[in-house]
Amino acid sequence: MRYLFISCVCFLVVMMFAACSPNNVTVDDSLKKYFDENHVTGTFGLFDNGQGQFSIYNLSRFKDSAYLPASTFKIVNSLIGLETGKISGQHMVIKWDGVTRKFPGGDTASAWNKDLTMEEAFKVSAVPYYQEVARRIGKDTMQRFLDTLGYASRYGRAIVRKIDSFWLDNSIKITADEQLGLVKKLYFDQLPFRKKTTQDIVKQIMLQEDNANYKLSYKSGWANTENGDELGWIIGWIEENKHPYFFALNVDAPPGTNLQPIRIKLLKDILKQYGFMEGKK
Repeated sequence: MRYLFISCVCFLVVMMFAACSPNNVTVDDSLKKYFDENHVTGTFGLFDNGQGQFSIYNLSRFKDSAYLPASTFKIVNSLIGLETGKISGQHMVIKWDGVTRKFPGGDTASAWNKDLTMEEAFKVSAVPYYQEVARRIGKDTMQRFLDTLGYASRYGRAIVRKIDSFWLDNSIKITADEQLGLVKKLYFDQLPFRKKTTQDIVKQIMLQEDNANYKLSYKSGWANTENGDELGWIIGWIEENKHPYFFALNVDAPPGTNLQPIRIKLLKDILKQYGFMEGKK
C-alpha cells in the first residue's frame, strides 16, 4: 500500500512540531501596535532559519495556547490525500455537488460552488472539496497519519471524531509553535511523505506571491472558537535571496469581525517592519 511508511522503523518516535526554546527567542513587544490598530488579540512568530533565531510577540500564547487549525489543516489534508492516492495530483477535479453554499456574512461562496481542482480548492480554501478528500481518506487512515505526525498533540492526542469537520469544530487544537514547526519541516522535506509527489506539490500550491524581491507561501484559516469569537491563522514562509524565514500568525476577534483582510494586512505590516518584501534580506 502507498502509505505503509506509517508503520515500523521510521516512526518509533512520534514527530513533534514544537519549534522554539528559551535559548533562541527574542520577545518583540513592538508588534503589539499592529494587533491593537486592527482590534484583534493574538501572537506572531518569525524564525530566521539562517541564524536559528525566533522573534515572537506574545510568547505565552505562541507556545502554550492551542486553537482549532481551521483551513490551515488543508496542508496536512493535502499531504495525506496525495500520499494515499486519494488525490492524484494538483489538477485532480472533484465535481461540485450542486449545493449552493454561502459565507457567514450571507455572500454566496461563488468560488466554491463549481467543479474545482485541488490547486484551485487550496487557493480559495474550499471547505467542501477538502471535506470530500477527508471522507475518501477515511477516519482510520486519517487518525493513523495524525498519530504518526504527532499533529496537534501538545495537549494530548488529536482525535478524529467527525471525519469531515474535526479541524473546524474545536475537537482538535494546535499551537502557533506547532504550526510554525510544521511548515518548516515541510519546506525542508522533513515530513514522513514522499518528496516529489507529495511534499513538493503542497509547497507549490502554497506559493501565493512570486516576484523579483520575494516569494511568499502560506495557508490561511478562519473559523469560530468555542465561545463564538472569530479565529484567524496564516502560516508559511517568505524567501528572499533564497533564504527562508518561517512564520505563524494567530489572531482572534469578537464575533462578526471580518478577519479576511485583517490577517494579510497584519502579516505584511509585520514583515515590512522586519525589512522584508524589498529583496534586501
